[in-house]
Amino acid sequence: MSLVQTSFENSIASVVLCRSEKRNALSRQLLDELITATKQQLANEDVRALVIRAEGSVFCAGMDLGEMQQRATSEDGPAQWQKDSEDYCQLLADLYTASVPTIAVLQGPVLAGGVGMVLACDFVVASDSAFVSLPEPQRGITAAMVTPLLVHRLGAGPATQLLLSGGRMSAARAEALGMIYSVTAPEDLNSAVDDLLASILKGSKQALAITKQHVGQMSECEMLEKLRKSIAVSAHARASDDAREGLAAFLEKRPPHWQPKQPK
Repeated sequence: MSLVQTSFENSIASVVLCRSEKRNALSRQLLDELITATKQQLANEDVRALVIRAEGSVFCAGMDLGEMQQRATSEDGPAQWQKDSEDYCQLLADLYTASVPTIAVLQGPVLAGGVGMVLACDFVVASDSAFVSLPEPQRGITAAMVTPLLVHRLGAGPATQLLLSGGRMSAARAEALGMIYSVTAPEDLNSAVDDLLASILKGSKQALAITKQHVGQMSECEMLEKLRKSIAVSAHARASDDAREGLAAFLEKRPPHWQPKQPK
């Protein structure tokens, strides 16, 4: 059963996450299908913009922690974590470097790894009931792959606060900081996206592509290099004792028992 739906109409490509019963958590299957669907849509020369949506009440709850815990008990766990991080990096890179404008539509909350997917897009349009959260430290892991994009979009100060607190940032606050392009009532979400697309489509496809490329070149360091460096950090964090304990505690719905000593 496919976990991703795609469509193409009036120059607009759509990719929809369809794992609502699991809050659209990024299982290996969903991640693989997202990578494939995104590449296929962006390869279409007639595409003028790419829109990412999700079914259900949650846009994306991040990586599938059940699958992550299974890897923790397998003999080749580290190799699998490395592969997962590489695949996730590929998805973020494809979205970030897309030659056409990309839009993430948040009908509900986005957490953990889902935040990286949102940050890799050029625009985020959100319901006023949506929020952003990076609870990784509460699971004994880190949001290493999300960090480069988060710092790029928000700056180090707000990014650090969100990364360390594990708290929720409202859609209104995220809009004020520049993470979200616009916030609207749930019933007005689709019309807000349509208005944005209408504005984008008034521009030249070539000019938009050149603009995106130029903005990327103006970054302090190439984003792709930052993302690749984060793969090792992400995989290493998942291999720690606290990561195993945090994931087990979350799945068992109990408080975690952290190691008292800091890692060397």
